[in-house]
Amino acid sequence: MARTEAAKISEDAPIPVFARKLPTQKRSRDRFEHILRVSEEILREVGSDEFKMSDVVDRSGVAFGSLYQYFPDKTAIFGTLACRYNELGHACVRDGLASVSAEGDLHPALCGIVDGYFECFQNEPVMCDLWQATQADRNLQRLDDADVSILAGFLKDCLIRLDRSRDPDELRTGSRLIMVLIAAAVRHAITLPPDEAPRSLAMFKRLLPRRVSDI
Repeated sequence: MARTEAAKISEDAPIPVFARKLPTQKRSRDRFEHILRVSEEILREVGSDEFKMSDVVDRSGVAFGSLYQYFPDKTAIFGTLACRYNELGHACVRDGLASVSAEGDLHPALCGIVDGYFECFQNEPVMCDLWQATQADRNLQRLDDADVSILAGFLKDCLIRLDRSRDPDELRTGSRLIMVLIAAAVRHAITLPPDEAPRSLAMFKRLLPRRVSDI
């Protein structure tokens, strides 16, 4: 699944631009992407707590001045990477809800989103490191909160299509809660042994709403 090249996303909630400067020329874009690739490698190896800007300089061969031209600190790097990986979650939820045309489609679609989200974390383990980084930094917490709002908006729009008599504010609240719970269940499952994760997710999926009236 392709990731966007933007270092920010502009959706319902305001999200800070983490990169200090967005490259326009090819040479600058190549350097920008090289920094992110190296940063992601380091993050996979040592985690967010042990991540150091000096390691990015040493491994990338990019001078400190050039690095800081784009990223003033590791929060800027983590935020840029998180925005890109969040696009995987957006696509998972959008695609999962696209075929929902009747209430009978709702529960299978939500279960599919759980499975798709879990697959994203399995295929891209660095997503776990990025999520941990967002929880430890106040600015990145805003990013995580905005991401939940975007996902909840997708679900809210789907629910409104199914039942236009419901209060949109009520559905917005319910949609946000569902997306928070899905994310929490998947992140919990990732920490479990391989044989326990499917059982945990199967139990969670039985708790998901089957009708709009359940929300």
